[in-house]
Amino acid sequence: MNLWLRVLHLIVTSFFRPKIDPVRDVSRLTFRVWPHDLDTSLHMNNGRYWSLMDLGRSDIMIRSGLWRPIFRHGWVPVVSAGQIRFRREMRLFQPFTLETRILTWSEGHVVMEHRLVSKARDGSPILNAIALVRAGLYDRKAKSFVPMEMLLGEIGLQAEPPEAAPEVQAFLDAEETLKKAA
Repeated sequence: MNLWLRVLHLIVTSFFRPKIDPVRDVSRLTFRVWPHDLDTSLHMNNGRYWSLMDLGRSDIMIRSGLWRPIFRHGWVPVVSAGQIRFRREMRLFQPFTLETRILTWSEGHVVMEHRLVSKARDGSPILNAIALVRAGLYDRKAKSFVPMEMLLGEIGLQAEPPEAAPEVQAFLDAEETLKKAA
């Protein structure tokens, strides 16, 4: 139930927040670790990180206007790969910010970065976790992923994908290796 309340809050507040450019801007959402986010070790459950990252991707879709063509065409968001690095635990009632941005893309997929950042007592930022996610929009009618050029064109944008940083390329290479192993 907690995540549904967070989703509802995200949708309602998105109408009052500024629009974002999905190619250039960073989505920033603030949260707090609540009791139902905890695991038996009394820190945020590792599965909750992934659930919150869904909200970061949703924020980009909503505030950029991408949700309109997604609903109109019946496209379905699909995550095909993800990698996370936990750096610092997150404790009960700890406030944090989820930063989500698109790093690069290929024909039918984007690579997004999610950063969960809290603050130290002196106010300096602490990176609690960082994740890379490969995702796309699947067109069930065409039985294929929606090309990024088409998706961006739906909201009046044209852009070339930035070159993948070495860590992003390593992530993509590892994902391709796993695909071949299956």
